[in-house]
Amino acid sequence: MKIKQSIVAFALAAVIMPFAAFANTHAVLQSANNDLHDKDSLQRGAKYFINYCMGCHSLKFSRYNRVAADLGLSDEEVKENFIFTHDKKGDKTKVGELMENSLDPDAAAKWFGTLPPDLSLVGRSRGPDWIFTYLNSFYKDDSRPFGVNNTVFPSVGMPHVLAKLQGMQVLEEAHHGNKEGEEGGEAHHAAPKLVLKASGTMSSEAYRNMTRDITNFLAYVGEPAATHRKAYGIWVLLFLGIFFVFAYLLKKEYWKDVH
Repeated sequence: MKIKQSIVAFALAAVIMPFAAFANTHAVLQSANNDLHDKDSLQRGAKYFINYCMGCHSLKFSRYNRVAADLGLSDEEVKENFIFTHDKKGDKTKVGELMENSLDPDAAAKWFGTLPPDLSLVGRSRGPDWIFTYLNSFYKDDSRPFGVNNTVFPSVGMPHVLAKLQGMQVLEEAHHGNKEGEEGGEAHHAAPKLVLKASGTMSSEAYRNMTRDITNFLAYVGEPAATHRKAYGIWVLLFLGIFFVFAYLLKKEYWKDVH
């Protein structure tokens, strides 16, 4: 009996803990409004990810040639614009290989405290809204090792690699004072908000569009078949509908002499 209770308790904990951990971020997610059918956005997102993110974060479950085919790019375009790594022999990575980086695990552990995670499945595990909000939620925090923090991922252990483009935000909390008719007591506060104090090379709108493109690309990488899955579902339903008609007519023909 105790074993059964332990199994039930463990199962409940496994279900509840991820939601509890997510809830502890206290962040309101912004809508990414991404479109997996927008190939121009996916191409831009791939370019931005490889230029700014792939030095630390790999996509080891994806291959360059699969991404090229889905994004409407030729192998030559991928070689020229997406591949900057080399194999152990010093030869340039081939288009059929996995999208891994050259970051040394021991060096990464020394610099960041741990190896930066692979982001192949972050689009499915976190969702596009989380990624988009995360990329737009860095703010200055001198208490952190890299001088920044994040409202979606508190005490994040990575630098704000897009700070040159976005600029630097600060976390501000508005004070509204006491309620009417009250004397003394604690002041009431508004929810903390991020304010851009130092501008980057991009406007706020251009930066949000760029992070939306990166989000779109990571959502695609997390489930490449998503762009085709709905179409497959429609064809399956059509097939079942047509099959049902023939099955019904066959049933009537088979049972007409019985009744």
